[in-house]
Parts: sequence; C-alpha cells; structure tokens
Amino acid sequence: MINFNGKLVAETNVISLENRGYKYGDAIFETLKVVHGKIFFWEDHYFRLMASMRIMRMEIPMDFTMEFLEAEVLKTINTNGLAKSSARVRINVDRGEGGKYRPISKTISYTMVAEALPSSFYELSTAKPYLVDLYKDFYVAPGLLSTLKTNNKAINVLGSIYAEENDFDNCLLLNTNKNVVEALNGNIFLVKGEHIKTPPLEDGCLKGIMRKQIIEVIANSGDYMVEEASISPFELQKADELFITNVIVGIQPILTYRKKEFSTSLTADILKRLNTKLRLAQL
Repeated sequence: MINFNGKLVAETNVISLENRGYKYGDAIFETLKVVHGKIFFWEDHYFRLMASMRIMRMEIPMDFTMEFLEAEVLKTINTNGLAKSSARVRINVDRGEGGKYRPISKTISYTMVAEALPSSFYELSTAKPYLVDLYKDFYVAPGLLSTLKTNNKAINVLGSIYAEENDFDNCLLLNTNKNVVEALNGNIFLVKGEHIKTPPLEDGCLKGIMRKQIIEVIANSGDYMVEEASISPFELQKADELFITNVIVGIQPILTYRKKEFSTSLTADILKRLNTKLRLAQL
C-alpha cells in the first residue's frame, strides 16, 4: 500500500499520464531511513524538503508541518507491516496535473512508498571489491538546482547503465568545470592522511543529509580535519581512502579506482562514530 495525499491505496492506477512529475520531472523527493518507527535525521529531511519546495516555487500547503508529514510517514510504515523493522520511505512531491511547462494550478500532490531494508544501523561493506570509475559522457551543471533531489535524474540513470555495462559498482560524476562532484547515488569524500575533503555545494553536488551528518561527525571528532573544496580527478589516485555517503547505506567505501586500491581504517572509524551518534539520539 502507498500513501497518496493521505489516503492508503493500492500501488496501481495512482499517478495519471497528466501528472507533472511524470510528464516534466516537475517533482522533488526525499529518501528516508526509518528504524522501529524512528525516522533518521527527520528534522534535516523536513527542512531540506521545505527549502527545495521554495526553490522550485511550489506553494507549501498549510498542513505540511513536520508533525503532519512524520505522522503520514509512520502511517505508511505501519500499514505495510514495517513498524518494528527497518524501512526505506520515499516521499515524492509534485504539482499535480495540468499545464504544459507552465503549471496552471498551485495544487500540491504527494506520495509515500515504503519498502523493507535488511539492517537497522550502518555497516561497513567490504565483502567484495567496490570498483568505481568516472562517468564522462555528460556533466553536472554547478548551481543551486543541482543540489536538489528532483525527478530530473537523467545523468544518474545514464551513468548507472554505463556502470552496469562496464562492471563498475558505481561511477563518479563531474561538473562542467571537470571537478568530481558526487557519486551516482551519494556524496563523495576523499581522505588524505587526517585531512578529509568533500566537494562544496557550489560545485553542484547534492545537498545530502548524510553528507551533513558526516561533516559534523568529522568536525566534532577532534582527530580529523574536514574541508569543503573542489576535488580534481587527479586527486583520486593520490588519496588514501575514498567513500560515498547516503542515508540508506550510511558510508560505502570505494575499494578500487583505476587499479588503485584504498584502505578503509579511517572510514571505519567515522562509521563507528556515526552509529554511536545515532544510538545516543535514540536514548
């Protein structure tokens, strides 16, 4: 069952062919991790959603409060029998139906879809080589729109097909300035000694929720230094460690890039600190 504008309905015949998210990508979304009825980083997700709606010039309904949307998420979880397990929830917000490029209505529509996840807290996945390369067929445009989670994800789709065709586990995206901005499904961090870099939002990377959490964990560690700065492709092979972040997997270490193999010791330490932060937040 999915949540369609507050009503729990079957997954078929919900979105019409006239839906603006379907026709024009006129939609934004949030991907949540919910564990035993607790939404990880809910406040950050909510405020990013509100900010994204404003940037997209969507009219925010009066009832779109943090409490209302949280209740709708939990209602969706409960209906699908996931209240006592780990789940992924996607909130999709669009402008409903009507119009061509210019919408003719200010009506906002939303859906929530839930699916089970295998684990509650974050684990370091090093069981198999995690191989990445650059995707250079198309480039991300630096700027505010690229930082949003919109339904315009053509580069990510094409990059994912390219990765599958070439037996890569992931690919790294470049912006039009030829700097590394992110992975296909998350933000990128580069480790050199005790110095950690991640691209700035101005380069066009996603304003990731896990990105924010990792920056805070590193900044509060007292052991490492974090910097938001552009990353050149030439820096990748000189790095000690590389890792990708998103709210579903937490941290995914990159183990191989163009025959260069990376360690994971600092990555593992950051992940441990992240899980400690989450456990303390649930007390």
